[in-house]
Amino acid sequence: MTRTVEEPAARELKRSVGFWGLMFVSLGSIIGSGWLLGALFAAEAAGPASLLSWILAALMLIVLALIHAELGAAYPVAGGTARFPYFAFGALAGFTAGWAAWLQAVTIAPIEVEASISYLSSTPWAKQHLVMVHENGTLNATGFIVASAAMLLFTIINLAGAKLLSESNGVMVIWKTLVPVVTVVVLVTLSFHVSNFHAGGGFAPFGAHGIFAALPAGVVFALQGFEQAVQMAGEAKNPRRDVSRAVITAMLIGAAVYVALEIAFIGSLNPKNLVNGWANPIGAGDFGPYYTLAVAAGAGWLGTILLVDAVASPAGTGLVYVGTSARLSYALGEEEVLPDKLTKVNKAGVPLYSILLAFVIGELAFLPFPSWKSLVGLVTSATAIMYAFAPVSLAALQQKDGERPRPYRLPYPKLLNPIGFIAANLIIYWSGFEATWKLLTGIFLGRVLFEIALRRSNTLRRSDIDWRAASWIWPWLIGMTIIGLLGRYGKGAHETLPEWVDLVTVIAFSLVIFYYAVSLAMDSDQIKHAVEREERQLANLADLNLPG
Repeated sequence: MTRTVEEPAARELKRSVGFWGLMFVSLGSIIGSGWLLGALFAAEAAGPASLLSWILAALMLIVLALIHAELGAAYPVAGGTARFPYFAFGALAGFTAGWAAWLQAVTIAPIEVEASISYLSSTPWAKQHLVMVHENGTLNATGFIVASAAMLLFTIINLAGAKLLSESNGVMVIWKTLVPVVTVVVLVTLSFHVSNFHAGGGFAPFGAHGIFAALPAGVVFALQGFEQAVQMAGEAKNPRRDVSRAVITAMLIGAAVYVALEIAFIGSLNPKNLVNGWANPIGAGDFGPYYTLAVAAGAGWLGTILLVDAVASPAGTGLVYVGTSARLSYALGEEEVLPDKLTKVNKAGVPLYSILLAFVIGELAFLPFPSWKSLVGLVTSATAIMYAFAPVSLAALQQKDGERPRPYRLPYPKLLNPIGFIAANLIIYWSGFEATWKLLTGIFLGRVLFEIALRRSNTLRRSDIDWRAASWIWPWLIGMTIIGLLGRYGKGAHETLPEWVDLVTVIAFSLVIFYYAVSLAMDSDQIKHAVEREERQLANLADLNLPG
């Protein structure tokens, strides 16, 4: 039976997660398959200047992390990335953010599968006996079968072992962090060529375009995930103290690890491979960069550890995102946008239908995006859309709900809030037109489901929809798609806008949308009512047996 918006939840969330649990869940999401492949694709796109790509991405995401830190501490509810826009702009905005977040979350598992297959395909045994990818990194028929089997295995593990694995999440994260750190130390010690940093056409062989193009080629994807502590805020012991600290700590550790990895990767390459440029820095058809470098440096033992980590690290990240996907699909089911079955859990508390839906969507993702790199572009764009809602929401809530206690406050909010929105829109633009229009189509389909939901229910009252407050969303999304079409990134882009003019266009458009959106925010009484309603409704998430 559908619950009306005014009906209180039967149970409250169990607040049992401390600072270390929150920090580990964010850091465990940041350090996943991105570290296995991100450095290779970033170097191919930008050469040694890919270091600047990592630093730029880290700065942009740190701003967004600080924004999420204030939101998570002030509004400690589960599934925060979808709830903050709801508080500021109503149910339609909350649904759009939640739908984008769900599209992002359900594609994480296929990305982790792709990463494992790509990495393991670089081993001599696989090259002789089990060829799963083409030289351009796309799956062949064998690879698709193996990927489907791996997706099924991931699904079974998620259904049967989420609780057990979540309880050992701290150990998993320590392993996932230790392996890349050891890799950096070993490679820098055994094989490091300073000359590589100006080889193959100089430090920036592809100019500024290459630096920006590297961001959606795995850089932003690798650094995303800090928001997981925010998603868990509803179950934190002391959310007002710990959420902001966890987000910032995880982001800083992750950024430092990834910059060190790129330095080690570039310096450890064989200089002979760079004579003709950066197209194949470790050899054509090789997608296990650190494994190849470790074996070449004589550290076969490290190569073995890396192969183990090629399975363990992506699996750990995928398991963390099970919690995110289940929370979001549960919340969307509660809003009657997705089928009610997604809100049902079995006797063990596992959201069976939510996880099975993630398996089906993951399988479909292999079809239009058959390589890790192309899937990452889609997820990067979806993540940026999800992140972009945070700065406008925080700016609106600071104005209309300023009396709420804020244990952590964003420094220079009038400057950093618009900068955060600009950063998210630049990431969307750099992800390329192909990823943007496909994602826009997915969001439009979600909107259709939303409209159907409004008309099929006789019991659900939607007085929380404020059409005016959410009226900025579609002009923003359509505008970004048009800029992408006229821009210079991704398949299908017309390259009408000159270099640098395109970035000025994105920045100017972002500022117009930002201030317009903030001006449309709901009034203070509506916001307070929305917060109270959501705290009651999301309490039902205690039914879910999720990582944390």
